[in-house]
Amino acid sequence: MLIKKNIKLGKINILLIIFLSIFVIDNLFAESVYQSEKIAELSVLDKVSSKNTNIKIQVGEEFSFQNLSIKVLKCYNSEFDDDPEVTAYMQVKDNTMNNNDKVFVFNDWTFASSPSIRPFDHPVYDVWLKKCYS
Repeated sequence: MLIKKNIKLGKINILLIIFLSIFVIDNLFAESVYQSEKIAELSVLDKVSSKNTNIKIQVGEEFSFQNLSIKVLKCYNSEFDDDPEVTAYMQVKDNTMNNNDKVFVFNDWTFASSPSIRPFDHPVYDVWLKKCYS
């Protein structure tokens, strides 16, 4: 009977050690995960009037500009000093379009250094990511 109790105790100790190890490793790697910035700065060009407007948007909040509804969900700065990259996940709706098939005009990641990778295609407006900060 003593042997069975020791085996059960050993199994509990091993499970406890595994759980604590996973917890410690998870906390070590959690520091390396990028934290999203709080404010995204965008530049919006009205192609009709040729007017360029800089706007600042809180990450996670919806911002209305003319006929557009812009929402930045995530905004990151890279940690590289020599060539920093600014990326943001952005959703843009055109409020004049009542087309239920297409909810967003743009719903994707955008890059400040090369906006042509994921172009924002709208007949009246162009939107570019400039920077992110807290």
